[in-house]
Amino acid sequence: MAAGKRPSLIFDYDGTIHDTLRIYEPAVEQAFQWLRRQGYAVPEASGKKIASWLGMNTRDMWNSFLPDLPGEIKGQAASLVGEAMKQAVQEGRAAWYPGMPEILGQLKEKGYSMAILSNCQASYAEIHWDAFRMERWFDFFFDCESFQSAPKSEIILHVTDRFPPPYVVIGDRYSDLEAAKSSGSPFIGCVYGFGSPEELGGAQRLAQTPEDLLNYL
Repeated sequence: MAAGKRPSLIFDYDGTIHDTLRIYEPAVEQAFQWLRRQGYAVPEASGKKIASWLGMNTRDMWNSFLPDLPGEIKGQAASLVGEAMKQAVQEGRAAWYPGMPEILGQLKEKGYSMAILSNCQASYAEIHWDAFRMERWFDFFFDCESFQSAPKSEIILHVTDRFPPPYVVIGDRYSDLEAAKSSGSPFIGCVYGFGSPEELGGAQRLAQTPEDLLNYL
């Protein structure tokens, strides 16, 4: 890296920037109610259990919780969750962590280039991009659907032509840590999100609050 050149920043979105549980948990509960009305046995899931699915792609989430559910039904339930979350965004019920726009603004002023890498669908990325006017800070929002639901550790290796390294990866789940490792990048783990310090144990830094990101960078 040339002297004085800042690395590019690759952020996770849900649990790192977006306080996702406030719209995700109600959406998941709606899908569970629909499944029960269809006659499927769906065990109760605690808020902690539901939060643990954030950071997974949709396929892995349903396979981990209801592996015996028919694939078509999993797809319908996943669509219900996605539509409920998109409706929540459109109705203004989604929120970022406090202070995040100001933090991103300061990083932008310092000369950092920033992008999002998320285990989400393309439509989810688009609606958040528009709702929060994310072009003010970010150059790209890379979603896993556009890469055939590949893991982040693979996607990060395929975006270098559009978003050149070196990177610092910032996220709250093990998949973000794996993306950092696969690209040889430093990693800041966000324990204010949905991952534990143990899950993010390979991080160079652990951010207890969003404000810590400014101090570490």
